[in-house]
Amino acid sequence: MTDQTDKGAAGRAPGRSQAGPHPLGGSADVLVGRGADVLARLADVIEQRKGGDPDKSYVARLFHKGSDAILKKIGEEATEVVMACKDGEPAKIVAETADLWFHSMLALSAFGLRPADVIAELERREGLSGLEEFALRKHEQRSKEGT
Repeated sequence: MTDQTDKGAAGRAPGRSQAGPHPLGGSADVLVGRGADVLARLADVIEQRKGGDPDKSYVARLFHKGSDAILKKIGEEATEVVMACKDGEPAKIVAETADLWFHSMLALSAFGLRPADVIAELERREGLSGLEEFALRKHEQRSKEGT
């Protein structure tokens, strides 16, 4: 398997796909039109369910257990994404990534954040190379520390 990091992403915002066929069928430009709306609606559902009955809602159950349970699930799901990628099955990669995103959204909610906060950060980084963005964060951190 080859490293696909940053390949084909030049000139595109993170999360924005080029139009065209998608390996699972349909069009790869779905995220451009509907992705942020889907994430916002899912975040609303999470907010509605997180204080619910832990016996009736998976979301409520995780929130009832506390942020450590949510963070543990993120670690598990991240590992499953890695394993799916190693298997190279597109449907499995998508399914496991969806699980990771969902549990990441639970963490966002636990800390008073929304998907729009992440999207805004991705938009802020748009047009920066990964190396430029890393250098900028490093500089900002040093400025905060006064060094």
